[in-house]
Amino acid sequence: MTDASMINRFRAEAALRGLPSQEVEEWIRVARPAVYLAEGGNGLLVARVGGDPLLPHGAPRPSDPFVASVDLAALRPGVTGLPLPADGHLLLCSGTDVSGIGGEVPTRCCTSPPGPRQPLAPSHTVGANRTGRASSARSGTSRAHRCRRASPSAGGEFPEDEQFELADELADAWAHVGGYRPSWALQIGGHPVSPQNDPVHYARGPEEAGHAGQGGTAHGEGADDWVLLATWRCGDDVTELDSGVAHWVIRRRDVAVRRFDRAHRYVEMA
Repeated sequence: MTDASMINRFRAEAALRGLPSQEVEEWIRVARPAVYLAEGGNGLLVARVGGDPLLPHGAPRPSDPFVASVDLAALRPGVTGLPLPADGHLLLCSGTDVSGIGGEVPTRCCTSPPGPRQPLAPSHTVGANRTGRASSARSGTSRAHRCRRASPSAGGEFPEDEQFELADELADAWAHVGGYRPSWALQIGGHPVSPQNDPVHYARGPEEAGHAGQGGTAHGEGADDWVLLATWRCGDDVTELDSGVAHWVIRRRDVAVRRFDRAHRYVEMA
């Protein structure tokens, strides 16, 4: 659920700027909640980036390098907009090979239930065996990717340059009322921060993508909807990628039934 107070401020700000009300409402409709995790700080440890993963006794070793472990019990219920388990840990793993457009691959992404866990050492960790604390967690409302946000108004289509101009104006009004992304290393839920392409869009098949363009179910909250599970922004120690990001996308219904092994991963560079 989005922040109703911020949404009202956004409507008022957009009206002052004379932005089309239809586009404003579409922007609001596709906004999604998200949690942004930053490394450091003295708060509650919500996630650990790098190091050796802690897994239940007898759990199989991840096939991909370990990236992060998120303590799901430390997240407020509903804060991500995803039907995540109420406890346990979400384990994210990723290689550093750039997958490119439509280059999603099945990935090692799973949850570890509550209970005793043990480290699997030494592990293959992305980066220089970093062990970062992601203790600063901030919830927010995530907007859609700029390139896909401005939609045609009734009665005609915008030229491409006007789409970008309107998207920038909407984004500026959104940020003005507090809709900007805070400092983060790991994002759970929301829309992807993608330097090149929208991985959620490319995870959909041609039929689903077509429905999305017509205002169909691909933007909705149905069980078949592809959603962003997480995005990790690589640090300077990840020398294999230059300002790279890794995304994990998954169907909402697979989150609900704990089939995180069905997630797809995209890796790209800025």
